Amino acid sequence: MAPITTPFGRESTARQVIEGIDLTGRRAVVTGGASGIGVETARALAGAGAEVTLAVRDGSAGDRTAEDIAATTGSKQVHVARLDLADQASVRAFTAAWDGPLHILVNNAGVMATPLMRTPEGWEMQFATNHLGHFALATGLHAALAAEGARVVSVSSSAHLRSGIAFDDIHFEHRAYEPWSAYGQSKTANVLFAVEATRRWSGDGILVNALMPGGIRTGLQRHVTEEELDRLRAAAGVGAFQWKTTEQGAATSVLLATSPLLDGVGGRYFEDCNEAGPVEEGDSRRGVAAYAVDPASATRLWTVSETTLAR
Repeated sequence: MAPITTPFGRESTARQVIEGIDLTGRRAVVTGGASGIGVETARALAGAGAEVTLAVRDGSAGDRTAEDIAATTGSKQVHVARLDLADQASVRAFTAAWDGPLHILVNNAGVMATPLMRTPEGWEMQFATNHLGHFALATGLHAALAAEGARVVSVSSSAHLRSGIAFDDIHFEHRAYEPWSAYGQSKTANVLFAVEATRRWSGDGILVNALMPGGIRTGLQRHVTEEELDRLRAAAGVGAFQWKTTEQGAATSVLLATSPLLDGVGGRYFEDCNEAGPVEEGDSRRGVAAYAVDPASATRLWTVSETTLAR
């Protein structure tokens, strides 16, 4: 299959990629919609006429963001609903409360490079939040997504290049915990979800793609020191690392959620508004790892995720 290319690139903004697209009558959910690129993703969708629900842990922050988006877009259809992806009861409550079709689901929320933390079930927090929470959310909303056809956007990261899925010890019960390996594993899971969900659900009119938004300074890095960020920038090489604005960081998510250029496209990984090629040896910033789009691993992860959540 030829890679998907678009007229957009690294510096494109969410507003630019959605220009001319009318989302009137469409309904969208953006997890983590009260901070970082989630705000600009939600703003672009609302500005194009969609009814947008901000699925957030902090209801007060969600309310402030909804008011801001309404003021800047004129939309009267920006809602807030509580969702804690690390709490399966919260995910179940959200999916049970949803009524009617859902046309766009942006799995945007996440945590990065945290100290070792575990959910009450004993699951490693990054995998539990970034993958299992979104997996439970999407599968719980399957009927709503299938009602009229939908796009699901899985926000991954170039950090997926740091680790595949350690199926023998996903939750660091036997190996030493390393924050970036744990983050990388969870981001690989985000790509594998797109691969398997598209295989399973494309017949229902649901297409899922994953993406790397780029480096954006947001609250996501609250567990990462400035010294660590400097080290990462140095490892990327001189001139290889540049921060994006939040508007630029949201562009690829919005493109995957709305652009007619992506009609019929699923199970792929994008960066800078274009489909990524295979990672080149020694590159830690661009491209997609073969293990992240491996169909057998995607099927295995789906089965493991279902089994884990059923316990």
